[in-house]
Amino acid sequence: MDISETDLLGWSRIFALTLGMGWAAWMDHKERRVSNEHWLVWVKPALFLWALDLMNQGADFTIYLTASAVVAYASGAVLGRPSWSDLRRGSRMDLTVTFWYMISAMGLIMGAIRYQSTSPLDVMINGDATLGALWWRTLSVLFVVLIVDLAWRLRLLHGGADAKALMWVAILIPDWTTVPLLFSQATSSALVALPPSLALLMWGGLSFLVIPFLLLAKNLSAGNVKSVGDLRLAWHASKIARDEVLTRHVWLLTTLIDLPDGSTRAHHRSRAPRTTPTQEALQASLDVLEDAGIDQVWVSSKLPLLVFLFPAIAPLVLIGDPMMLIMPWLGL
Repeated sequence: MDISETDLLGWSRIFALTLGMGWAAWMDHKERRVSNEHWLVWVKPALFLWALDLMNQGADFTIYLTASAVVAYASGAVLGRPSWSDLRRGSRMDLTVTFWYMISAMGLIMGAIRYQSTSPLDVMINGDATLGALWWRTLSVLFVVLIVDLAWRLRLLHGGADAKALMWVAILIPDWTTVPLLFSQATSSALVALPPSLALLMWGGLSFLVIPFLLLAKNLSAGNVKSVGDLRLAWHASKIARDEVLTRHVWLLTTLIDLPDGSTRAHHRSRAPRTTPTQEALQASLDVLEDAGIDQVWVSSKLPLLVFLFPAIAPLVLIGDPMMLIMPWLGL
């Protein structure tokens, strides 16, 4: 069976996505952090495959530089961005990065001028296959990276590794044209579909909906639900021994409160703290609970998003955009 260039690119991207995301998910699970070196390593095959894709479609230099602008902006999440004081000190690295920004921005502007006659609406409705359409599709990756970066700044994405992972996916799989959708072609034929990186995030988010039912079943079987008040916690928290808190990736929900009669009793917060307490502060809270004779505490697990994004690769490849399934169910 003959394999086209598009198929080869598509499966190469899925292979790189599986390996890179799988490795990152393992590190996020074990250490709750993914080093910047991981993304610096795995962005190389992403850039190589994107360059091959653009070459296969006959892209001109403005499209390559527009893609470079996308990578330049995303690099700020890993490498940081040079400040004016950095440039004044004459750092060679910062000057080189700034030059890269300028050249990429010039290419983006030149592409906008060259392809100003191409309407993005025509690209979506008419399936335009010209270079103007390719430039718009390349530019759309920048919008995706901007959305992810904004979500990170606004704390809608809690972890930096989550944002970097989605930016990396946006660069690795900029659109659906090479994704080998196996069970459904609805995404390929849709006028508007979520970008692959945001579709992966949505698939991962849908898997979160199963967690409350699993936790509730676990707490019921373990006998942790002894009152109606425990149901308030049983669907999103679990009960463990106090001594295990420091060795696990959890937020402590159990505290002591003072009663009007001068006594104290255990109180279980419904939400995790906004900021993770220091090790010293956590130890102090555990010492207070130990003095009060409380051996079992309620905790909320720090669920790493990348662990949910990794298995979400399967429905992404099999089906594509989850909205293509949800919208028909809603009659849209």
